[in-house]
Amino acid sequence: MRAIQVTRHGGPDVMAYGTAPDPIPGPGEALVRTTAIGVNFIDTYIRRGLYPSTPPYIPGSEGAGVVVSVGSEVTDIEVGQRVCWCDSAGSYAEIVAVDASRLVPVPDGIDDAAAGSSLLRGLTAHYLLDGSAHPSAGDTVLVHAGAGGVGLVLTQMAKNRGLTVITTVSGDEKAELSTAAGADHVLRYGDDLVSQVREITGGRGVPVTYDGVGADTFEQSLAVTAVRGIIVLFGAASGPVPPFDLQRLNPAGSLSVTRPTLAHFIADTDELRWRAGEFLGAVADGTVDVRVGQRYRLADAAQAHTDLEARATTGSTVLLPD
Repeated sequence: MRAIQVTRHGGPDVMAYGTAPDPIPGPGEALVRTTAIGVNFIDTYIRRGLYPSTPPYIPGSEGAGVVVSVGSEVTDIEVGQRVCWCDSAGSYAEIVAVDASRLVPVPDGIDDAAAGSSLLRGLTAHYLLDGSAHPSAGDTVLVHAGAGGVGLVLTQMAKNRGLTVITTVSGDEKAELSTAAGADHVLRYGDDLVSQVREITGGRGVPVTYDGVGADTFEQSLAVTAVRGIIVLFGAASGPVPPFDLQRLNPAGSLSVTRPTLAHFIADTDELRWRAGEFLGAVADGTVDVRVGQRYRLADAAQAHTDLEARATTGSTVLLPD
């Protein structure tokens, strides 16, 4: 099969397109021929060595495709079934062996590109609203990177739950996308961001700030969060937040900061499929619109990483095997 391999830790140039042995499904696994592969920031973190990995390896954890065979002990996934996944290593390949308990059936009405590049974002948005924080209808939340893959989905799901949503974006095109997703207030990054959020909220700030940007926005996240509010730091698109003195949370308003990861909110198969079912159901019925912003050939995965890290993408990014 054809696949991408990360040859060493580093920039996008360490990714090589070539051949690799076809995987063989073990007990409890299904073999899936990929039709679409999701590209996510966590792929870039692992490639750079921020998260543990041992090169050479095939990157990626998300995709969609058709089951071509199953190993022993698989009872709830069938050959020919359309499926998607978000936590299976080695997904930048034409064929992937996936633990069958981590596969999610793709509902009719959702195409492979959307399913293969949105499950991770949809599950992330789901646990951000119902897991790492629990904003109530009528609350106002701030979503950094409102035109990003998670930001667009999170905005729509937040609006469906009766929340007022403030987003931050970097330019006019992204502002239009965030507005179309339902954001009530779309702001630019900048020195006056804090005063704008405080003005919108009558000086109180927001009870929940969702920050997937990290280093560039964290100080502003602290400044815009209301007394007894929570900052959900779920990513580091601009780099990790430097070491932080927890005592600062006291004068800032008895704030809380959490650094969650999706894996802890979908560790159980039942919870995975509950969250996935709610998200994919919303996509299928049109309640949530998934925007596939970029499509690349599998061979061009390095360019996809370059564009993602330059924050030059919107919506989700997908690799398409030849």
